[in-house]
Amino acid sequence: MEGTALRDGKASEKREVERPVSVMNRRFSLWNFWIASLALKLLLMPDYYSTDFDVHRNWLAITRNLPLKEWYYESTNQWTLDYPPFFAYFEWFLSLLVPGKVRNDGCLDIVEVGEFGWPTVVFQRLTVIASEVLLFVVLQVYINTSSTSEKTRSFVVASSIALSPGFLIIDHIHFQYNGFLFAILIASIVAAKHKRYMWCATFYAISLCFKHIFLYLAPCYFVFLLRAYVLNFKDFQFKSYKDLIYIVQWRHLLKMGSAVIGVFLLCFGPFISDMPQLLSRLFPFSRGLTHAYWAPNFWAVYSLLDRVLAFVMLKLPYVHKFATKFISPPLIPESLEELRQILLEKNSGTKGLVQEVSFTILPQITPKLTFILTVFYQALAVIPLLFDPSFKRFIGSLTLCGLSSYLFGWHVHEKAIMLVIIPFSFLVVCDRRLLSSFMLVTAAGYVSLFPLLYENQDFLLKCLYTIAWCIIYFYALRKTSQLTTSVERRVFFLDRLSTIYIFLLVVLVFGVQFFEVMNWRYQSFQKFEFLGLMAYSVYCSLGVISSWIGLSWMFNFDEPLWMTNE
Repeated sequence: MEGTALRDGKASEKREVERPVSVMNRRFSLWNFWIASLALKLLLMPDYYSTDFDVHRNWLAITRNLPLKEWYYESTNQWTLDYPPFFAYFEWFLSLLVPGKVRNDGCLDIVEVGEFGWPTVVFQRLTVIASEVLLFVVLQVYINTSSTSEKTRSFVVASSIALSPGFLIIDHIHFQYNGFLFAILIASIVAAKHKRYMWCATFYAISLCFKHIFLYLAPCYFVFLLRAYVLNFKDFQFKSYKDLIYIVQWRHLLKMGSAVIGVFLLCFGPFISDMPQLLSRLFPFSRGLTHAYWAPNFWAVYSLLDRVLAFVMLKLPYVHKFATKFISPPLIPESLEELRQILLEKNSGTKGLVQEVSFTILPQITPKLTFILTVFYQALAVIPLLFDPSFKRFIGSLTLCGLSSYLFGWHVHEKAIMLVIIPFSFLVVCDRRLLSSFMLVTAAGYVSLFPLLYENQDFLLKCLYTIAWCIIYFYALRKTSQLTTSVERRVFFLDRLSTIYIFLLVVLVFGVQFFEVMNWRYQSFQKFEFLGLMAYSVYCSLGVISSWIGLSWMFNFDEPLWMTNE
């Protein structure tokens, strides 16, 4: 009897334990978020879309109508295919799903300028929505595979990414497939978290073959996987230099190398004879340093400084006279009239035009210089991984690699900020001291995307959605992120400055909107048409640069932050 009662008691206790687990699984599901976001995305179908919409329509046409060998040569339309082959295969697969009504609408026509109507818009919008399901699936796997103690934090991180204003603005209004592409990258991050290094390398190689901008993260992945999976320091005993050969786990190296090479052969193999043409499409260095709208990085501040110096010299001739005594032409124009003429002819960047921008006073920036700066700061971000290949260090290094490429890269698009925000989202819950840097780069990064939506009807949508996201998730992250030390070491003054900076972003947005209304009403404002974009890029760049400095300092000098057990 006692044994039966004991078994019944244990069974009852087991049922009581299982019931909360089932409830907890439902509680941490992203299903409701997907349904809610789906409703919003369907309502946004008639909204504005950028030239990227015709870019992808043209890629559908190219991959559907032409043999594979001609994909990277076709140039009837100015929006030529310039993504890696895996994405071209993806476009080809989507082209097979185009129904007859959409085909008759001009969706698959190779023409100089695309002409299409509502059926094409609906089809392409639906492909973005459908492909983004992969993002929700990967994030749900991330939640489900987290330990019980991490469940809440993982859910906050996953839902913040799934509902990201960046994905909403870039993919579902502006038009791209970043949700689908970043899902593959996130899969590699999740694999790294669980020490599934082969899957980590494979997923990263696949993501790289879909979107080559992920190449900026390659130094971090290379060092992390080399140190964590290929090199064996744990059991290594050094007696002579000949023993160094035993530090390499050759079996692991062969397995991982075969997997990565296999992915690249599958991707680029059919184009092996056309590699020079393909690479010229993937890396068009003929484009200028900055995009039409300056991405909020270091070069935005550099560009502003150049214009301020030119303006000061025009308004204060004695400054120009003083400068020419120490700096000879052609670095500085010899006369004020020549300076004025250069400003009128060459500085088209102040008008938001897609042209190569030349500097008037400051030295010209070359692709080689941007490459050196990017590699230098990325090297500083990956060196600590050689000594500590932990997941937390890996994500910190990944974020800093993304930041370095964003701040110092050549022809950076403002949309590349997602390369920073997504990895940082997995890091910020590790320690509350990282929250200020995360809030700075996230708030500034999302606001920097606002100029992509220049239609007036989108103003309230992008503002209200981003503000609501920031309030909800900044609060949730503060509540759920942990402290790795008993004392929260923070600089009170700097934390308050970051809060003030974020509040002033709201002032910036509404101030620029007021200026644009005045520009529409009064002709005298039209000569300052680029002033609003300049305000966005320069002010947001201050937030991104400050976040980089703060995270770099903690990454290199705050050892207790990175020494916690995983």
